[in-house]
Amino acid sequence: MTDLTRLSVQDKANLCSGRDMWHLEAVPALDLDAVMITDGPHGLRKQPEGGSFAGVAATCFPTATGLASSWDPDLLRDVGSAIAGECLAEEVAVLLGPGVNIKRHPLCGRNFEYFSEDPLLGGTLAAAFIQGVQSRGIGTSLKHFVANNQETRRMVIDTIVDERSLREIYLAGFEIAIREAQPWTVMCAYNKLNGTYCSDDPWLLTTVLRDEWGFEGIVVTDWGATNDRVEGVRAGLDLEMPGSGGINDALIVEAVEAGELAESALDEVAGRMLDLIARSNGGVAQAHTADFDANHELARRAAAESNVLLTNDGFLPLDPAASVALIGEFATVPRYQGAGSSMVEPTRLDTLLDGVRAQLGPTTSLAYAAGYEAATDALRPDLIDEAVMLARGAEVAIVIVGLPASYESEAYDRPHMRLPAQHNQLVRAVVDVNPNTVVVLSNGSVVQLPWIDAPRAVLDGFLGGQGGGEGTARVLYGQVNPSGKLAETFPLRQSDHGSDANFGDVGRQLQYREGVFVGYRWFDTVGLDVLFPFGHGLSYTDFGYGELRVQSSNDTDSEDFEVEVSVTITNEGSRTGAEVVQLYVRDVEAGVARPDRELKAFDKIRLEPGESQPVTLKLDRRAFAFWDDGWVVEAGDFEILVGASSRDIRSRATITVDSGRATSTPWSGAPSFEDLEDKAAFETSLGRPVPAPDPVRPFTRTSTISDVSKNPIGAGIRKVLLLAMPGRFGAKKEDLDDGLRATLEAIIDGMPLRSIALLSGGKISWTRLDKLIALMNRTQVRENAKSRFRR
Repeated sequence: MTDLTRLSVQDKANLCSGRDMWHLEAVPALDLDAVMITDGPHGLRKQPEGGSFAGVAATCFPTATGLASSWDPDLLRDVGSAIAGECLAEEVAVLLGPGVNIKRHPLCGRNFEYFSEDPLLGGTLAAAFIQGVQSRGIGTSLKHFVANNQETRRMVIDTIVDERSLREIYLAGFEIAIREAQPWTVMCAYNKLNGTYCSDDPWLLTTVLRDEWGFEGIVVTDWGATNDRVEGVRAGLDLEMPGSGGINDALIVEAVEAGELAESALDEVAGRMLDLIARSNGGVAQAHTADFDANHELARRAAAESNVLLTNDGFLPLDPAASVALIGEFATVPRYQGAGSSMVEPTRLDTLLDGVRAQLGPTTSLAYAAGYEAATDALRPDLIDEAVMLARGAEVAIVIVGLPASYESEAYDRPHMRLPAQHNQLVRAVVDVNPNTVVVLSNGSVVQLPWIDAPRAVLDGFLGGQGGGEGTARVLYGQVNPSGKLAETFPLRQSDHGSDANFGDVGRQLQYREGVFVGYRWFDTVGLDVLFPFGHGLSYTDFGYGELRVQSSNDTDSEDFEVEVSVTITNEGSRTGAEVVQLYVRDVEAGVARPDRELKAFDKIRLEPGESQPVTLKLDRRAFAFWDDGWVVEAGDFEILVGASSRDIRSRATITVDSGRATSTPWSGAPSFEDLEDKAAFETSLGRPVPAPDPVRPFTRTSTISDVSKNPIGAGIRKVLLLAMPGRFGAKKEDLDDGLRATLEAIIDGMPLRSIALLSGGKISWTRLDKLIALMNRTQVRENAKSRFRR
């Protein structure tokens, strides 16, 4: 830890918050310059002073939902390293990403920014990305810690989760990334966890994060997530962002001087901050020029590797000599990233139209029709008619459809899983006149596909970044053999999810009643039909799986316990290809409710035609364990399932664990939707009664702008914020298209009143804010009285 003897209490308190929106404080006494931290899960978003919301030009890679579908840690390292190089060129010290929150429900508006519904896959890929970035001397920020799995009321909602589900599902991805990669920072989430704001929670920020997992870096708030700054210091919260203009620094100084906060606690936080600033000064001192050409080619490769071939009757890959009707405005106006704080200004932008054109022979005909308006979901029968005329005369029709930018964004959740009606009608109309139709999807999260059996093939390109158009074209024409696998289940209906009844606008408390049964853990245990299972993805070649060879060493009570599973994979087709070998473990006779199968290892291998290669996957004690006041392994049989998806098991074996806790009463059956309605059972899993949710009135510092918007004073505050806040976030009037405007309005409506002070740069004190809240409460009493009188 850096020497603190030259710093006063005020100096140390100043280190606990940013200098402004994006910079940390300089420390002249120690010759440390201010450093910049900024957004960037899939590319650098650095806002220059007075610049646009998107910021400087940078390579925009596929979003996390696409990168995760590659199931390729090496690719994630390469992407991380490339982004770090651009950070070096722009003197950015810490990149705010990756996001490893679990995709608990398909409608979370920010799912495009998260990896998976599975913590092993998400945590492994996050670790690889972190390793890639930090190998260049640039830091990362693993976010959002923890249980931030929806955008509705994200800044104030209280997520009620039992500890077993936390440990096995929601914390596990963070744990993997921290143990394997040691990110420089971890970003705490806005929400409460079991009654305590994440920014104030010592169990979360110190007991689990530092004491149990050995985290060595600093904890930073999400922007505006500070609840009680002094309590945060006690809990282990190091840095509040953005800077609060000194109003919270003053509270820390007052608490130390009054003896309410031990100076030793402040010293721990200040010491960690000095270490980060010193480390960051060393990183950004490296002279570097970004290689945008090489990074763009990597973006294309990443997009191609992220494509998932959902269906194919053998029609793909396409013949470059066949005439093409390319339909869908996303082919010329790509939907390549999500909306919100992760938006990147790309250095260039490939289109699917240009990508397809590059694949065709010199005399091959290529015609284009818009089919729909990319920015809206407007019904335009005339555009469908134009597309049908074009499709009728072509040998092949490629239709690209998906979600407009306004459909998925930070700050609000999706209302449904449907594509725009215009897109669905377009697909049906084109298939009716040209059976040789291929559909390409452009989406950041799961969608319903009511026409799925009609086209010859369906390829999901997700949000492919700036190289998505060329990357997808390479897959369509066989220059790249698709190898992506789904990182989340595609359900038939959103209501099939176990989490559906407890998601979205459910008030200020959200109960995770489905427990550990999230994603495929729910669907495969309950036995519900799905559109596409977790891990699904086709190839232009076929892979054969040999018999499993299983060896184990030591007993499960030993930390050195290991099971080694080997299987030979053979490329039985005529094309070079890659296969993701997935290993699931099933507890045959468990004493607690456990999912039917859980992903515990995977590997991606590339094979030439006819080539065979052994794949060895290793399982430690944790792979067989569940949480019960510690990681517990029960004696008994475990089935090892190896295959190409959670429902495409190609080879299996059973091992017997002789040591471990004896199974008492075996759990049988499967969870049901009726079980999710059982509040008593949920409270049993929690080990305590469910607390009462926070009241909406009287208004407090944690009341949201939406909560107070019907109050006369609150309505005025909202109006002022709508005018002022875009500039605070670096957005100019000309930046505000419909999608960005919707995002910023949702951010403002979801902000707690305390954010007014936190984001004012010191212009609004806590005293002034509290007086304003008191005035609103008095006004509300009068309004309520008037209302009763009128009735």
